[in-house]
Amino acid sequence: MLSYHQARQVILENIFPASIEQVDLLEAVGRVLIDDVVAPWDMPLWDNSAMDGYAVRSDDCRETPCQLAIDGYIPAGAHADGIVIAPGCAVKIMTGAPVPAGADAVVPFEETGESNDGQVTIQAPVRHRQHIRFRGEDVQAGQAVISAGTIIRPAEVSMLASLGRARVTVYARPVVAILSTGDELIEIGRTPGNGEIINSNTLALAAAVREAGGIPRIVGIARDNTESHREKLCEGLKTDMLVTSAGVSAGDRDLVRATLEELGVTQIFWKVGIKPGKPTAFGVKDGLPVFSLPGNPVSSLITFEEFVRPALLRMAGHRQVFRPLFKATLRHNMNNKESDRTVLLRILLERVDGEFFVSSSGKQETGLLKTMVNAAAIAVIPPGKGFLAQGEKVDAHFFGSHLDLI
Repeated sequence: MLSYHQARQVILENIFPASIEQVDLLEAVGRVLIDDVVAPWDMPLWDNSAMDGYAVRSDDCRETPCQLAIDGYIPAGAHADGIVIAPGCAVKIMTGAPVPAGADAVVPFEETGESNDGQVTIQAPVRHRQHIRFRGEDVQAGQAVISAGTIIRPAEVSMLASLGRARVTVYARPVVAILSTGDELIEIGRTPGNGEIINSNTLALAAAVREAGGIPRIVGIARDNTESHREKLCEGLKTDMLVTSAGVSAGDRDLVRATLEELGVTQIFWKVGIKPGKPTAFGVKDGLPVFSLPGNPVSSLITFEEFVRPALLRMAGHRQVFRPLFKATLRHNMNNKESDRTVLLRILLERVDGEFFVSSSGKQETGLLKTMVNAAAIAVIPPGKGFLAQGEKVDAHFFGSHLDLI
């Protein structure tokens, strides 16, 4: 049986980036860039004003206050061709407008006083080059401004748009088939009767796939017979990744592993030294990764978080695929009965003076879904830690987004 860390490593050794595609800028948000982006031109393309005010010659303003003759007006979007500031003159200028020849400073309106006779009084000292954005000051033509492997955020979209890039080449979003198994499952919309359970795992896993940047494709429910399993698994194997839940233990109705083997999936491992989630399986068919997760809702989501999510990010071209670990201090004692395995505890977090403090989100049984709803993070407790004392520090990582705690 592989350890927690071994399983993660083995999975990534069998995961390769998905295909690439060219998409519109808005479709690229959150995606990983394939190539370096090189600026085709300078930014800004010309010297322009950073303020609404007056373009002046700083030599005319060595002593302030001083008066200058207003000799023109340049609004944003206009050209400054042919406009030259003569000694003793100023040109009214708007933010973003090109700076006319001869000017080497801009004085904001609030530091001036304009009279009715075409004169402006410069009331504050003027520094050479003040309030001017010079050509190439931000980016120079031929400069690499965004590196391959960058995750595209709104800032990158702004830069790409400014460089005239309406489309970019990125890694494709992996399509992930999601299949639940079991005769007891019913789809949402019905009230469950005796022995029936709403198929929440499918929607939960689909949401987790979407949150990680993949495209979920719900295959449905495989009933507890070989024919149904074969039909649904064959459909799932037509995507980029297949994730199943339930049917991977050793019961007489646990048909997933045997059917996958029949369909040509090579099993890489079955069972991981973790709690919860021990009966997790991972296999590959022609490069397509197949994850078989436990059926309990808590185990299903935790094993997705720890094993499937990093694989999905790797397929989408991400370099950092694991959530960063941080140290947190226990608020109370915790008794870890399963000390021979890595225990993944659902925890509450509190941040006090920059330090994280941990308490349990509730009973850790795998059927108690509310503890997942309440959990802000997962504590990763190594094997051999049968008792955790109050005040002891543990490794943890966020579970989902909790910006309020950062």
